[in-house]
Amino acid sequence: MSESLIFDIKRYAINDGPGIRVVVFFKGCNLSCAWCHNPESISPKAEKMFAPARCIRCGSCVEACPEKAITLTPEGIVTDPELCKVHGRCAEICPTKAIEMSGRVMTVEEIMDAIERERVFFDHSGGGVTFSGGEPLLHIPLLTKLLDDCGRRGIHRAVDTAGNVSSKVITDVAERTDLFLYDLKMMDPVLHRKWTNTSNDRILSNLILLAERGSEIIIRIPLMGGINDTEENIDQTARFIASLAGDRKQVNLLPFHKIAQNKYMKLGRHDSFELFSEPGSERLAAIAGQFETYGIKATVGG
Repeated sequence: MSESLIFDIKRYAINDGPGIRVVVFFKGCNLSCAWCHNPESISPKAEKMFAPARCIRCGSCVEACPEKAITLTPEGIVTDPELCKVHGRCAEICPTKAIEMSGRVMTVEEIMDAIERERVFFDHSGGGVTFSGGEPLLHIPLLTKLLDDCGRRGIHRAVDTAGNVSSKVITDVAERTDLFLYDLKMMDPVLHRKWTNTSNDRILSNLILLAERGSEIIIRIPLMGGINDTEENIDQTARFIASLAGDRKQVNLLPFHKIAQNKYMKLGRHDSFELFSEPGSERLAAIAGQFETYGIKATVGG
């Protein structure tokens, strides 16, 4: 039986492929982008998230924890990471959901059941299912079964990926996928490693491979003001995309925003987004214009 950690299943999604969709979020990523909007997706392990503002200091979690890893203090609850087994009993009993678990094991059958419940929306909108993350291509045993099952049922399949996997994995998934939502962060390999902790060699070579295979691809570019929205990076990106085989690829520009800051706090992290800013409307229009000079349609969002 194939199973993986899933940290969310989003229903009635309209920005992750055509039509109304279900988005299945796999846990675990082999990039570590400094601006990540889903920090709970990076670790391949289950994690506990705590929202102090919701805590009513009832002590239920303290009593429920068999490892005695939780202490109630005047400032709220404190968890000893050395003792915590992350089994989630504290989250199950918390009356205000101040404690939540990110990541639970799900099987093909459980995920397909969640997908099927939304099928009426697919049929009326031309939608389907999108497998995202984290990085869904790190979960090949489960992902390929899901893709095959959706294919047999006539459900449109999209995969949202950064492409940082082997060419064999990309090829195997391409045979089972109707659409790739392909993340492209930046072109300079040194800057890419600085901000994502990973080389972009495989990312670029796999995008070339998919284009040569004739896969349907929408390229998604997260834009951080002052980091990768520079004229130089946009020009390099546009030239690279224009060089890909087949028809000109559609580009979605995804401006940075700070709404994920609360997630970092819930994970006990204090990463600051002060280094990043959201490109303004004039800058976004200029970026779209740069792509247009290469015959590429770039839209904000998607």
